[in-house]
Parts: sequence; C-alpha cells; structure tokens
Amino acid sequence: MALMTMLPINGAGRTAWRGLILGVGLILILAVMPSAADAVARDPTVTISSFEVTPAILLPGDQGTITITITNTAKESSETESLVDTTTGGGTTTTSTTKDIPVLVESVYMYGNGMQVLEGNFQHVGALGPGQSIPLTFLVRAPAQTGLYFPEVWIRIPDGTSVKYPIPVNVNSPVGVQKQAILIMESHLPDSVNPGDEVPVTLMVRNDGQLLANEVTLRVGNFSTWIAPRDTDLHHVGTIPAGAEKTEVITLLSDKQTAPGLIQVPVTLQYSAVDGTIHRDTTSINVVMKGKSELGFVSVDTNPQRLTEHTPFDLTVRIENTGTGEAKAVSARIDLAAEGTKEAFIGKIKPGNDAPALFFLEGLKTGNYPYNITISYTDDLGAHVVERQLSLRVPPTDHTGTILLGILGLGILGFCLYRYWYLPRKKGGGALPWVKKN
Repeated sequence: MALMTMLPINGAGRTAWRGLILGVGLILILAVMPSAADAVARDPTVTISSFEVTPAILLPGDQGTITITITNTAKESSETESLVDTTTGGGTTTTSTTKDIPVLVESVYMYGNGMQVLEGNFQHVGALGPGQSIPLTFLVRAPAQTGLYFPEVWIRIPDGTSVKYPIPVNVNSPVGVQKQAILIMESHLPDSVNPGDEVPVTLMVRNDGQLLANEVTLRVGNFSTWIAPRDTDLHHVGTIPAGAEKTEVITLLSDKQTAPGLIQVPVTLQYSAVDGTIHRDTTSINVVMKGKSELGFVSVDTNPQRLTEHTPFDLTVRIENTGTGEAKAVSARIDLAAEGTKEAFIGKIKPGNDAPALFFLEGLKTGNYPYNITISYTDDLGAHVVERQLSLRVPPTDHTGTILLGILGLGILGFCLYRYWYLPRKKGGGALPWVKKN
C-alpha cells in the first residue's frame, strides 16, 4: 500500500500553485469562449411601413398599382466581434470590432386573393441596413365583382422566416369609404394611334362620392418627347356635385419616331373638398401606338438594261417603306407574260428602308408588255395589299451591224473577182488599169 506524504507548502510552493490555478482558469475561459468572435447584436427585422393604392378606388376590370414601402425596423443593429490573445507572460489582450448588420430580403410576392397581380413579384431584393427603406410597386387588375379585397404581401427573409401583410383594395364599393368626394376619370380615344398623328381624347370626370368636389383641375403630363399635349397641360373643370360628371376634350401630339406599344400619359386630378382640404389623385391616359407601314416603288430595272428578243433577263423592283411601322411578311408577285420566277419573298422592311424584289425571266418577243405587280404585307394594323400597273418594252433586234458587215463583205468579194478573175481573162496579164506599163 502506497503512502502519501503531505509536504509543507512554503512561499515558493504557494506561487507555483497560484500560477497553476491561473493557467487552468484561462484554459477553462478559452474553452467556453468562441474561438472566432462573440456576436452581440439585436437581430434586424422588416415590416411594411406604408402602402398606397392608385387610384384609391378601382373600377371593375381596371388596372391600378399598389406601392409598398419595406423598412428595416432595427434603428441600430450592430455586431461586436471580440478576439482574445494570450501573451507568453500569461496576460490577455482583447480586440473588439463593431459593424452594422443588414437584413437580407430574399423575395417579395403578392398573392391576389381575388385580385389579379400582373407585374411586380420580386426575387433577390437585396440587403437593407438599419432604418433603411425600399419602395416596391405591383401592377394589379380589379376583378369584375365589386367589393373590398385584401391582396397579401409575403416578404421572405433568411432562416425560413417571413412577413405577411394584407393590403385593403376597394373595387367600386361604398364599404369603408368616408363621406367625401370621389372623382373617377375615364378617357375615350381611338383604339390605336399611328405615330405622328394627333390623338383626340375625351376625358370624363365623374364624382362617385357623397359630397361635391370644388375647383377640379386636370394636369396632363408630358411623356418624354414622344407624346405631349398640343395646347395647355392644365385644364380647369370647375365644381362637380355628387353623382354628376363633366367632360374635357384635349388633343395629344405624338412623335413620328414613337415606338409601337402602350404609352401611359400621366394625369394629375386635383380638387378641393368641402372642408378646404386639397386632394390629388394620379391616373393616366393609355395610348396604344401601332405603327402603319406604307410601301411604294422606288425603281424598276432590268439586267441587261437593253433587252433583246428571246434573251433571258432579270427584273428588279425596289420597294420602299415610307410609313411609321415595320412591314412584315412582304412578298411581291407579277403577272408578266414570260416564263420564269414571277414571285419573290422579301420579309421585313423597316421604316425608311427599301428592299429589292428580284424576278428571273425568260426572253420575250419584240413588243410592249403591260403587267401588274402585287405586294402583300402585314403590320400592326393588319394585312394589306398594294397593286401597281407597269409596262415592259422589248425593242426589235437591231440588224444594222449585220447589214454593214454584209455590204463590206460583198465589196471585198467583188473586188477580188474583178482583180483576180475578170482582169486576167480580159487583159491577160491581169494588171490593174491604173498601173502604168514600163
């Protein structure tokens, strides 16, 4: 059996024990403390701080926008990293670094719940710093049935969390509507407009509220340089009682270079309520631009330029587009009384450009040949056919050169007969009459 001997602890022994205890304590602290960093932070979150439905009340089937503002609710969100360094002498050094923590918004979707969401679902929105906000806009269409609808916005952030927020949308319903003036603007204009044409627009402003609207004005904005009001952009409508309506006729000017498609001309509707409060609503005039192509003939050429009887030739007709829209599926056909290729497919002709229609034909007899050329094409306005009557002349063959060669040949033949046959027979020696004898 082993015996343990208890030795007295002197001063040196006490120092050694204290150092051992301090080292073990440091080891335990480092074991508990994370080796990289200690994050002390208040996790950021997001919410919808505000929303706006434009127009405030939608008509059944109309389009509108819902704009939401996403905000990072953490006013001061930070992360502190601490790095502990143990020196060789047994001491420790702590270094701390503080930085802001953004919140990562993975996606934002809107579920209609009766409304139709046309555009605006967002993926990979990005990061928001503490207190930062970002606006997002959704394009929606109201259903055919009136009522109060609640499309729902879903915001997804990491770790599987999400935020759900319902947005109330009024579709021509008195539910939840305070007693006030409610102005609805409808625009009546042609279904399609050719770029460069004037656009007559009739604006009808109707008060669907329960109180009158005073000092009603319409301000038509400029849409870049493509389309703008011809006259003044501000129109004073006056007072509209509840249930009444007024009309305003304006004219828009469009640029010839306007690209085909839908153009929304902004309109600001302003009125003064009974209590003097100024209200403003933003709507738009939807103008559908459809380019109109106009095809014409630039030139008609043949190769060779001077036709000869029974000789094959090429017929080239250059077709130009002088309109504002692109001509598509362009083809040309001729009814010339000649064998060969009498139909040509061209394809597309952009505005201001031209393209050739090439026909390969066999020879014709001498004479004048009237014929028709028919061009078929389509554009944004539908299918079109253009016809034009042309004429082709095949001149008679020119035999002047052949006759001259024949005359020259006969002269040479006659001279040879005279010199080498007639004179030798008559004079014996065959000398020419003008040659003198020695």
